[in-house]
Amino acid sequence: MEEQHKILTEIARLVDSGKIRSTLTETLGLINAENMKKAHALIETGRTKGKLVLAGF
Repeated sequence: MEEQHKILTEIARLVDSGKIRSTLTETLGLINAENMKKAHALIETGRTKGKLVLAGF
């Protein structure tokens, strides 16, 4: 777990400095039935790029 912490800290530093970019493209809000349906609908279009995020786990 200590090694994971080091790796994640380094990744966070690289993202913050702009050397690497996140694949996050859209945040859909809290995880609930409505937002899950939205996420599935977007994915089913086959045109989604990057990552969708549902918060509140």
